[in-house]
Amino acid sequence: MAGLPRRIIKETQRLLAEPVAGIKAEPDESNARYVHVVIAGPQDSPFEGGTFKLELFLPEEYPMAAPKVRFMTKIYHPNVDKLGGICLDVLKDKWSPALQIRTVAIDPGFVKCSQSR
Repeated sequence: MAGLPRRIIKETQRLLAEPVAGIKAEPDESNARYVHVVIAGPQDSPFEGGTFKLELFLPEEYPMAAPKVRFMTKIYHPNVDKLGGICLDVLKDKWSPALQIRTVAIDPGFVKCSQSR
């Protein structure tokens, strides 16, 4: 992780040290700006029983710019385009540098959002 901003290193360490049930996040071995996320489909949703892979990328401008997140697993959802791009305000114009990787990829609220929109 040499050469990465300290904030990214700290956030990545937190992802690994404080896992959330049903969600796995792991930095890419060759580029720590990529985080591979696997989410179990939320209970009592059309996605229950599914396993969904996402790719999270932290641009050079992070945290001033939102991470880029996309589903690698095909999913039929009104907030996911055909290339896996996620259409959420928090990833577009509602992004704030106060938010973290965890907010986007790990927070259970993000997972619930997948079933409610």
